[in-house]
Amino acid sequence: MATAVVDRMPTQRQEVRAQRRGGTQGLLRCRLMHADRVLNLTARAGLIVVAETLMALGLEGVVRRELRLRKRQRGLSEFDKLQAIVLLLAAGGDRIEDVRLLREDQALSRLLERAVPSPDALHDFLYAFHDEQELARRPVMGAFIPKPSAALVALSRINRELVQRAVLPQRPTVATLDLDATIIESHKRDTKPHYKGGRGYQPTAVLWAEQDLVVADEYRDGNVPAGMSTRAVAEQAFAALPSSVTQRNFRGDSACYDERLLKWLVRSRIAFTISADMTKELHAECSTPLLKWHLFEDRSDEVVALTEVEFTPGNWPKKAVPLRYVALRFSGKQGRLFSDGKDTKYLAVVSNRHDLAAAELIRWHWQKAGTIEHLHDVTKNELAARLPPSGHFGANAAWYRLNLLTYNVLTTLKRQALPQRLWDAEPKRLRYEVFSLPALVTEHARQLTAKLGAATLSSDELIAARSRLRDLHAQVTDGIAATNHSSA
Repeated sequence: MATAVVDRMPTQRQEVRAQRRGGTQGLLRCRLMHADRVLNLTARAGLIVVAETLMALGLEGVVRRELRLRKRQRGLSEFDKLQAIVLLLAAGGDRIEDVRLLREDQALSRLLERAVPSPDALHDFLYAFHDEQELARRPVMGAFIPKPSAALVALSRINRELVQRAVLPQRPTVATLDLDATIIESHKRDTKPHYKGGRGYQPTAVLWAEQDLVVADEYRDGNVPAGMSTRAVAEQAFAALPSSVTQRNFRGDSACYDERLLKWLVRSRIAFTISADMTKELHAECSTPLLKWHLFEDRSDEVVALTEVEFTPGNWPKKAVPLRYVALRFSGKQGRLFSDGKDTKYLAVVSNRHDLAAAELIRWHWQKAGTIEHLHDVTKNELAARLPPSGHFGANAAWYRLNLLTYNVLTTLKRQALPQRLWDAEPKRLRYEVFSLPALVTEHARQLTAKLGAATLSSDELIAARSRLRDLHAQVTDGIAATNHSSA
């Protein structure tokens, strides 16, 4: 008679008991134990400066004024939920469910002096930005940009107020706005195919280059062309600038090569450079042998030359001031061929600027690769814009806008409070040096104290940053009072 084989693999509890008897748990000598009680410890004490940046800008009052999503004003406020998402993204959370880690950190909640909402509460918060009636108008085929819900418009006004308050101490006079769209891959049920062959969304954002602040955005389905309604987005972006700005500039790729946008920029006296569509007519002008080309860059695999061409697009008014076209010729070295099988490629940039030489104009135009394209990289790969949390378009639009708002909060924190060596730090580095600070939280005589452990950012630097945020709050408060007094 066959004998049954009994599984003698030890259970997890048996393994733990054996390890305790042997005095070791792993390869290192240290032993892990559960504390007898909850300790007032946090590994995220540095997140308080993110919360204090929101406070310094007075955003709680702005949110209370602009955003009214709840029918009954009970429980946690809209600002509590907005701040929780900002803190979640700053701490490296990818999904709404990750807020549980902040919610369970009781010492952090004591430092923030407010409770952290549950994942369900944040999902409900995001869903409140969705307008099902508006999305019902979306056609089965073709591009469609839905009208934003009232809540999304309010969130845009909040970000606009953030931008204006963030630069209030400097009162900048120059603003260069860079507009660009990006692909967010997603396979949720209602997503649309995009031009790269996948499915998802294709939002557009506008960045204020000098201040590294997002001033406008528009969430779009993946099948919406990047060049659709660019003028409306540009108008929204320039309207968000503070009154101190007197010199306005604009840069865009070929998606912005639109007659309506070009005419508006000219009428508005906004200096611009835009990558031109290489039409047959423009290509013929660029490839004529009569042109005199000048060396621009000698690269390892190609030579770049430039020249200026006289060109007027067919839809440009004959009585209007002619636009300036700077052409670029890329000649491959050692038999290199471009994607079309040819050894020469042409590009062109259109502009109304005549204050720069052709080479300077091109370099200024190409600077947007380090601004708006950097924004897309950071918000998708270091924050969580790449991960839409819902099957509802409006909720995903709010999530994207909150990622951009978080980017602005971190920019304000870096430029207004942190040491200069961190002014260009990306979120990953801020988490490593600033946000992940261990601290023991104590309270004595009604004084709450966080005793910091060893960290890359010294306690003196963190205290100095909090002092600068307090000064920013005073400047913002005084500036708002002065504005209200003058308008009255």
